[in-house]
Amino acid sequence: MGAGWPTVLAVVALTAIAALAARVGGTGTARMSVWAAVRAVVQLAVVAGVIVFVVRHWWATAAFVVVMLAAATVTSARRMTRRRRGLLAGVAILAGTAPVLAVVLATGAVPLTGVAVVPVAGIVIGGAMTATSLAGRRALAQLTDRHGEYEAALALGLLPRDAAVLVIRSAAHDALVPALDQTRTVGLVTLPGAFVGVLLGSGDPVRAAVAQILVLVGLLAAETVAALVTVELVARQRIVRDPPHDRAPA
Repeated sequence: MGAGWPTVLAVVALTAIAALAARVGGTGTARMSVWAAVRAVVQLAVVAGVIVFVVRHWWATAAFVVVMLAAATVTSARRMTRRRRGLLAGVAILAGTAPVLAVVLATGAVPLTGVAVVPVAGIVIGGAMTATSLAGRRALAQLTDRHGEYEAALALGLLPRDAAVLVIRSAAHDALVPALDQTRTVGLVTLPGAFVGVLLGSGDPVRAAVAQILVLVGLLAAETVAALVTVELVARQRIVRDPPHDRAPA
């Protein structure tokens, strides 16, 4: 798979399909789809230009991981609320990412080298970010839609945090559905990126399978912790929803 004209044409055509489908379906995401594709191309081009330097220096590797965490935090925060408290999404993302990276590095499953740490950290941070965004949005929506149940729980003597958990506990489960489905169906429905990447690079399907299992289970662990921490932050009113007049479309 090269970066020649066939790839360029394929990317343009696929972006057009996404935008056209969004326009016909009235999702309101046609422009966002195009913008997301353009950003992905530009960002990956920049990353490709600096990655050689980053992976050769540990301080640069650490700085790059911090940048990824910061970008994930801002992205997830914006998905949940415009309030500054939304930046506490970083707590959930870090809580999910840190133990996974600690385990895979401490056990030697992932070599302690920049070229290995950067992609693995990116995958795990991305998964934790997605789980945080989904859990946060779902939990905040449930608190609004089921506010009567929340008040009823308070009337029965429950503390505010406990009453909120009673209402929003399913948000973590909902946020984990994509990760659970991906893990359950790997090899049957999809061959995810880690498998394909290692297979193309080494030609060894066993190594590719081992790498993919490590990534999937690591993602499941990171996303589970991130979703639970997010729900807890919402239950404790550390992350709160925008006022009705100030809410932006998703």
